[in-house]
Amino acid sequence: MSILYLSYDGILEPLGHSQVLCYIQKLSKTNKILLISYEKNMDINDRKKRSLIKKELEGYDISWFPLTYHKKPPILSTAYDLLRGICLAIKLSIINPIRVVHARGYPVSIIALFIKYLFGVKYLFDMRGFWPDEKLESGWNAKGVPYKVTKIFEKLFLLSADHIISLTNAGSLELQKFPYLKGKVPPITVIPTCADLKIFKVNKTLNKKNKFTVGYIGTASNWYLFEETALCFALILEEIPKASFLILNRGDHNYIEECLSKVGIKKDSYKILECSRYEVPKYLSELNASVFFIKPVFSKKASAPTKLAELLGCGIPCLTNTGVGDMDSIIEHEKVGTLIRSFDIDSIKKAIKIFLSLALEVNIQERCHETAEKYFCLEQGASKLNAVYESLAKFK
Repeated sequence: MSILYLSYDGILEPLGHSQVLCYIQKLSKTNKILLISYEKNMDINDRKKRSLIKKELEGYDISWFPLTYHKKPPILSTAYDLLRGICLAIKLSIINPIRVVHARGYPVSIIALFIKYLFGVKYLFDMRGFWPDEKLESGWNAKGVPYKVTKIFEKLFLLSADHIISLTNAGSLELQKFPYLKGKVPPITVIPTCADLKIFKVNKTLNKKNKFTVGYIGTASNWYLFEETALCFALILEEIPKASFLILNRGDHNYIEECLSKVGIKKDSYKILECSRYEVPKYLSELNASVFFIKPVFSKKASAPTKLAELLGCGIPCLTNTGVGDMDSIIEHEKVGTLIRSFDIDSIKKAIKIFLSLALEVNIQERCHETAEKYFCLEQGASKLNAVYESLAKFK
């Protein structure tokens, strides 16, 4: 079965690699995957990166068609990207007997609708969250044209979809409350952001008893509350004066240093590294615990942070906040971390004491990895997605 897979995230980036490439490698065992992805200019011009990806694609029934992502000027650049994507998708659909068009996110769903109605294929809307509301909560005006237009497109995508993928159960429940979907909700399958747990695993050979390292992985801006994270680091130092902090990040180093300096954390207590996606598991294996906070806004009900899957896979308990996707129920039920419900000093201090006690439990690493296996196993995620493909292909 031929699947046209559309992603506005590039597979040359860490997120696209883990959440697109790793999935389609497994899906290609039973499907022919035609992948159109949008790659950042700096990535697509990196010969080493492209060479590594081409090697990873060898032996898989995957044909990759990278397009260059454009950011400026706003709106016009996106329109240009999508126009190129529509032309390429039509060409591929003429040559190949496409059965399903899988649109990962909102922008590429415009391409998917063209293919659905031109060629009569099934359209899978892989939402990745409530994108218009993410934009609203990050600065758009609710009365502005961009927000209104994207909400119109959202309605069109949801009503046109033959199947929907939601990252969270919380997001799925919210969808069913949308007035225009009453009695018209397409089938919904919940597949969270998963991790390859053969790579993100507990390193039992590493002795971490003589030190306590707290880690942070990924972006520190946008939806992430790094100022609160830095404060947590400072308060952890009050409990464990010799604790150290390892921060894996790309592009926010100056901002991170400013936040750490504001709360009095000296440079000899932390290390900020930029590493390749292949090096991440190695660095995560050095951690005893992790701290990260996400803005608990409406759109984040549909969010499943990739870092949670990767951290738990490596046996690392997490200190985080409530109000994001399904994290509350998973962390509390499985006892693999501590949740902060308020960012006042007393609440944070109380949560830290509970968290540090949990992080030092003898079997905490095993419990974290078992939780990752239960909720975030890549094989399970790919299997559920393949089942969706098969269900769609049954109907013409």
